[in-house]
Amino acid sequence: MTNIPRSGPNRRTLLRGAALTSGAAVLGGALSTLGATGVSARTTEAAVRAAAPELYWRGAWNARPPSSPIQVLANAPRYIVVHHTATANSTDYSLDHALRLSRSIQNYHMDSNGWIDTGQQLTISRGGHVMEGRDRTPEAIAAGQHVVGSHVANNNSTCIGIENEGLYTSASPTQALTNALVETLAWLCGAYGLNPSSAILGHRDFNATACPGDVLYGMLPDLRSRVTRTMHALDIPVSAASAPDEDGPTYPPVPEDEPEREFYHGPARGPDDFTR
Repeated sequence: MTNIPRSGPNRRTLLRGAALTSGAAVLGGALSTLGATGVSARTTEAAVRAAAPELYWRGAWNARPPSSPIQVLANAPRYIVVHHTATANSTDYSLDHALRLSRSIQNYHMDSNGWIDTGQQLTISRGGHVMEGRDRTPEAIAAGQHVVGSHVANNNSTCIGIENEGLYTSASPTQALTNALVETLAWLCGAYGLNPSSAILGHRDFNATACPGDVLYGMLPDLRSRVTRTMHALDIPVSAASAPDEDGPTYPPVPEDEPEREFYHGPARGPDDFTR
């Protein structure tokens, strides 16, 4: 992979470049699962690159380096987990606010939780700005690999997580956030060869938590449909839905005494997780 600068905004064109220069890894990884559709791998790769959202890499928000090496798995994740940050529904939709949010989340996760880095792989602000969370995430996606985070207890090795700024227990996300979420989900489903109907889940599908809030969770069926339509519009093949198995998500109740504090929205690590 080329040496992509890690300072400054590093927007969509650089991410596309990362995918292009790692073509062999992409074709041998996630995109290889799309071969049976009859669409050439090269065509699919180009469509996935074109679907990549405008992404602000860690240099844009002045991220701290991880305190320990980041764990990267060669295999793709099986699920994309939708979260909310459980923070105030800010009306500051600026990029500056989005970058400050990413710094705040990282500081909390490292200094208060004792984790090695930001827990989630991607963050979307209420202004619709998409930001890299845990280090090495864009490069891993481009290569069909999985950066292991800390965002869904006992399932971090199979789940990539998107934190959506706000609290959606009774309020709805902004249209800008929703549109960016659909775009990001379509990109991830294409990059990893996932079917939206079976791959896009909420945090509460795995752990006892209210996350991502009743409203955002209730939007998931529509989001899955929108993502599927987006993929078709972008000529990204939609893989067959995967059948649930014994290792799939469980549906526990939400505990009545769930803590309410900044950036906490349910279990993020468990005894089965090997990274933090």
